[in-house]
Amino acid sequence: MPQGVIKKLVADKGFGFIQGDRGDLFFHHSALEGATIEDLRQGQKVQYEEGRGPKGPRAEKVRII
Repeated sequence: MPQGVIKKLVADKGFGFIQGDRGDLFFHHSALEGATIEDLRQGQKVQYEEGRGPKGPRAEKVRII
């Protein structure tokens, strides 16, 4: 699974961005596994799967590592 770090969080709107190997990826709070958006902090390491959303690539199955 690819790994990255939380680059930006917009917790009040339920989304954020992960800085990964192939650039930044959007993620929605519904993609989190075993955590809530309130558990995340900028700079925190995560692993994820790359998927496609209506507006392009996004992170899915996001887990804190």
